[in-house]
Amino acid sequence: MIRLYLAEDLAAGAAVAPSPEQAHYLVNVMRLAAGDELLVFNGRDGEWRAKMGAVGKRICRLEIAAQTRPQATGPDLDLVVALVKRARLETIVEKAAELGARRVRLVVTERTNAERTRVDRLAAIAAEAAEQTGRLEVPAIEPPAKLAALLAAWPADRPLMFCDEAGAAPPALTALAGRAGGPWAVLIGPEGGFSPGERAAIRGLPAAVPVSLGPRILRADTAAIAALTLWQAALGDLRGA
Repeated sequence: MIRLYLAEDLAAGAAVAPSPEQAHYLVNVMRLAAGDELLVFNGRDGEWRAKMGAVGKRICRLEIAAQTRPQATGPDLDLVVALVKRARLETIVEKAAELGARRVRLVVTERTNAERTRVDRLAAIAAEAAEQTGRLEVPAIEPPAKLAALLAAWPADRPLMFCDEAGAAPPALTALAGRAGGPWAVLIGPEGGFSPGERAAIRGLPAAVPVSLGPRILRADTAAIAALTLWQAALGDLRGA
């Protein structure tokens, strides 16, 4: 069944209007008609069964019927990733949503080759991934910040899994063994890697947990997918899958 992310509050008997883009998708792409059912969620009120109400060429109304699942959230896991080329960054955001990251925090490093990105497009990609994977929340996409500023304000109670391709670090599963869950973050560098000064600053962070992702140097998108999967397998919701 089609799942749709909506921003509006959801409750039995409510009537909501999808965005024009969503209405076009439902009516013209998926060919839904009045009375057809779909699932909707907003990240706050759980998942609900809805029926197509009034339908026009460019608009439609949804009638909210009954809740199918109460609201639930996954692990409190941030993905902190340096800006990379657009296609790879979009892949990273999509896969972060699929793998259960709660937030994606974009950073600008000394070797970042682009300092701008369309956060709204990345948010839309995250929403689409959440729709397809059955998640009840959509990862927040935070606008780019300088790495130095992020490290200066880093909370001591959120361990930072630092995927360090340039230095000696234990394998990820070894480094995570015996550690507790709770708030965590995974840090992935830019295509050119972190500078020596940045690496020293990250390793000097009390919350930093340096890890290795293996003997091969991975591209940023591959590294993000591998790191999130390893963390979820060691401390997250893949343990009970």
